[in-house]
Amino acid sequence: MSQVPLSEKKEGGSGRRRRRSRRKSANGADFRPWAQGDHDAVERALARFDQSPPPMGIPETIDPAPREKQLKWQPNAVPKNIQKKVGGIVCKSGEFGFLPEERVDEIRGQIDHLPITIEQALSLRGALNQEKSVHSHGRLMRNANQLRRRYDKGEGVLTLSQRFDAPPVNTFRAILTGRGWSKNRIKETLKNPERMNDRDQEEFAKAEDADKVSSVNQSDTQTAAEVFEDILCAHFDSLDVRFRRQEDLLREQKESEGRAVVTPDLLFLDDVRINGVPCAWIDAKHFYGADLRFPRKKTQKQVDRYVKEYGQGAIVYRHGFTGSLVQRGAILLDANPLDLTPLNEFHEKRSGGSHS
Repeated sequence: MSQVPLSEKKEGGSGRRRRRSRRKSANGADFRPWAQGDHDAVERALARFDQSPPPMGIPETIDPAPREKQLKWQPNAVPKNIQKKVGGIVCKSGEFGFLPEERVDEIRGQIDHLPITIEQALSLRGALNQEKSVHSHGRLMRNANQLRRRYDKGEGVLTLSQRFDAPPVNTFRAILTGRGWSKNRIKETLKNPERMNDRDQEEFAKAEDADKVSSVNQSDTQTAAEVFEDILCAHFDSLDVRFRRQEDLLREQKESEGRAVVTPDLLFLDDVRINGVPCAWIDAKHFYGADLRFPRKKTQKQVDRYVKEYGQGAIVYRHGFTGSLVQRGAILLDANPLDLTPLNEFHEKRSGGSHS
């Protein structure tokens, strides 16, 4: 995918920019709802520097005063029908772990003619498996006693995971629930698996190895997300855009409120306009923005908190997003203009011939 650099409008300019022609509906509306600002959210973003007291995290005095920064960003959204088609290729019943190279090559060959990269397809697989994990939870809990009985008779956790098409670690949790264990006991035991008997330890280890979705250890995923956030910060630094980082907001809010209240990854201290849309904040998502109910609802809840405090913002999806996805109060962007070298190096170090 070719990179499209961000460009900054010169001070004092008219703000008019030449745009590529876009498909419009019969009444002239843009077919790209993910690129549109929400009217009320935009008004709130424009007024944030004049509020008294200012929104949380914005200093009383900004010196020099906030400067208007016109930035251009040209995402390439994946069509909804492609998400559906590729979803049927990348997801197999009972397959929740890292993929061997042969399976990745198989997927690559099947999507080669489609407008989606292998990285996007694999990240979409993660989103679909998360959705499947959420939907299967109730079914697992309803069948906890049956799972426990089958397990006690000798069926392994991976066999049961495939039988119920649910993540292996969640399946193991359901088995423990079937024993009458409380949520807290399960949580503490899985953090300290040496407390379990030999068979349980062995089966839990198998579940962890075969499960990227509900695995207890998500440290690599978290670290990669932090690297992506650093890349986004470096990008805006290079454009001379001022901002506050999430960790600064977190530290400040814990001191003043006793907890984190509203902490976007970047809170802009300049009047940033991305593709003409005022953005008070931006959040980095180290995954593909799939148009699925669970991630859409989860992200919208987060966006709503930011919009209430700061107004309109933006979300940058590391692996792009589906064109039908809309998060009210946030325009959607991909990683096209970003230098992802540090992230690629991180993944190369962690790679062991398997894929997410």
